[in-house]
Order: sequence, then structure tokens, then C-alpha cells
Amino acid sequence: MTDTSLLKNEADKMGVALDDRALDRFDLLSKMLVERNKHVNLTAITEPRDIVIKHFADSLTPLAHIELGEGARIIDVGCGAGFPGLPILIARPDLRCTFLDSVEKKLKFIEDYFIKAKLFGETLHLRAEDAGAMSEYREKFDAAFTRAVAPLNVLAEYCLPLIKIGGIYVSMKGTDDETALGKNAVEKLGGSIEKTVSFKLQNGDMRNLVIIKKVSHTPTNYPRKSKKIAAAPL
Repeated sequence: MTDTSLLKNEADKMGVALDDRALDRFDLLSKMLVERNKHVNLTAITEPRDIVIKHFADSLTPLAHIELGEGARIIDVGCGAGFPGLPILIARPDLRCTFLDSVEKKLKFIEDYFIKAKLFGETLHLRAEDAGAMSEYREKFDAAFTRAVAPLNVLAEYCLPLIKIGGIYVSMKGTDDETALGKNAVEKLGGSIEKTVSFKLQNGDMRNLVIIKKVSHTPTNYPRKSKKIAAAPL
């Protein structure tokens, strides 16, 4: 059973409003995540309190630090089981949210959740570097999000090509501040690091949000193929 009072309290601290319907959707997500995880490896975090703090509250933190207009188009890159995208969508169901991952079984979980929660979103079974080269996705999003899936200089090449000028990329990281590591890549790809926000989760875990603004078009030769990105990060 989800501790919805704990979740609401954590969201309130951030200035993120969760109504009863949102809290019910979080409860459903927690139950579905634990149940599906018995059969498909979605997450190592399965204790109810840990799900609330490490998945739900953590995923909501960008909403405290960026502005997303009504109906903004956002993308969760390397979404896994839907974090941070699903909590953001639950809090802001007006957003047009795309979930991108190369693992189809994780996208199937997100699709099943959409149906049961009566939420609307798009899933993309693609690699990020392929999506970033496609005209229907390149520089089409108001915001992109990632959560600790690779170093910032690598993530920037996957994400910035997807974001329109004036849009935002939020890289959600753990204890390390990667602004120095990612600065060259971000600027080369048309971005500018606006700020890094450091904070602790309710359980004491450290987090860093790197907030990047898209200020110019990404050069057409980016993103490169994943092997080149891995072998020679910007």
C-alpha cells in the first residue's frame, strides 16, 4: 500500500500539487510495478516507502525547478519503467509525454499502465540517437528528461538534438556534479548549462539536477551512432 500522505507531503514541499486522483494513480503505479516486477526485471526498488521516495518523489523534483507550459511536449529518454516520466505525467496530465526506450518489455508496462490509469502518452521503441536524427522527433520537444543513465557528456548528445530552441533538458544525477564534464558537449550541441540544483531526498540520498537550456540548433552531424558516442564522448 502506497503511503500517499508521505508522497503528498514531499510533493507539497516542492510546490507540486497532487489531488486525490493523482494519489490514486500513484497507488496504482506502485502496485503494478511490484506485481510486474515479479515476472519482468523493471526495478531493484520494490519496498513501498522506497518507491515513494526514490521513484515518485525523486521523479517529481524537476517540476519544482522548471516551467512547463500547458500542453508542453516532453520526452523521457531511456525511460525504463517510466521514471521520471510517469510521475511527471501523473502530476501534470495536460503534458504530451513521450517515453523512449530500446527495451520493449518496459514500454509494454508503461502502455498497460496508461490503460488502467486512464492516462495518455506515447511510447517509442527506438534508440535515442536514431530518434534524434528523425525529422518527426528532431528539435520537436519542449523538454527532455533523463535519470542517471550515463555521463552528462554522453547524455547531452542523445538528448539535445530532440529539444527545440528555448526548450529545457533536465539531467537527473546522483551525488556527482557533472557540469564540468558536460560543459563542452552541451555547448557544442546547442545548449547552455543554466544551473545545477543539489538536494537531499527524504531518506538522505544526495541528488543533482543539471538544467540545460537549448539556445541554438544542434549541428546536423549530431547525434552520432552510439558506438562513436561511447568511444569518443564530446
